[in-house]
Parts: sequence; structure tokens; C-alpha cells
Amino acid sequence: MMESGITREEQVELDKALYDALNPLATAIRSRATGLSVDRMWNASPVDVALSVLAAWKVVDVEVKRLTATAAATAGSYGASYEQLGAVWGITRQGARKKWPDAVGRPTPKSTLELFGGTAELFQESSGDWSWSGTGADGVSGAAGDGTSCATAEEAAAHAGVFLKEHARDLG
Repeated sequence: MMESGITREEQVELDKALYDALNPLATAIRSRATGLSVDRMWNASPVDVALSVLAAWKVVDVEVKRLTATAAATAGSYGASYEQLGAVWGITRQGARKKWPDAVGRPTPKSTLELFGGTAELFQESSGDWSWSGTGADGVSGAAGDGTSCATAEEAAAHAGVFLKEHARDLG
């Protein structure tokens, strides 16, 4: 079992990384809400500025919950039990089952991966190997090339994830 606590130094680094990641989102939300251009952001009222930061944290909270469910399902696909998921999360086995009802014991010959605004289908071939095909957020389609197959669904998902990341929409 992994220790899930973090050191004070790790907490400081995590806080910095989260605030650095949040700032562009909060700035965009603040700009839309106030109608002010990015270079005039601080001309908004302090309440508007604080509320835009809160709105950005809400977006992050939703995404963290989605990514957490994905991590739990991945652990479950490798054979983790609800007892193990609960222990890592600091909740009971029953709590883990309620939080992530589909994380354990759902072997499927086909699944969907949604990342970076794109979607990939993972599928098991008749040989038992896994493959993928998908479309990135930029509209580009791709698939496992040259008849390449993967030994596990997770390996196929990793390759599909790289493709989806390379074909994410440019948000800049």
C-alpha cells in the first residue's frame, strides 16, 4: 500500500502548480464575466475577481472528479478491489463501491477513452490483443498502425492517449 500523505515541500509545490494551472482559466472566466480584456482584468471589482477564481476552481473540481473516476477504473481493470480503492481514498469498501460503482469487475471487450477533447475506441481483437482507433479534438482520425496490437487494454489506451494529446485543440 502506498502512503498517500505528502510532505510540506510537496504541498507547497502542488499549491504552486495548481495556482499556475488555474490562472489562465480564471483569467478567461473573469474576462467573459466582466467583458474586460485580459490586460484590464484587475479593473474588475474584487468580488468579480474572487468569484471568477471560485468559478475556475469549480471547473477544476469537476475535472478532478472525472480523472479520479478514471484512475479508480484503471486500478480496477488491473485487479484492484473496492477494499483497496477505499483504503487509498480513506473510505470503506462500501464507500468506494458507491463512489465508483463501475470501477471493479467490469471486463469489456470494447471501451471508450475521452481525453484532450477527442475520443478513441479501444477494442479487443479475436487474437486477444488490443487495438484502438479514434478522432482527436482537431478532427484528425487515427488508429493503431501497421497492424500493431497491444497486449493489454491499458497499453492500447496509452497509445491512444498519446494520439489524442497530439491532436488536442489549441486553446491558446
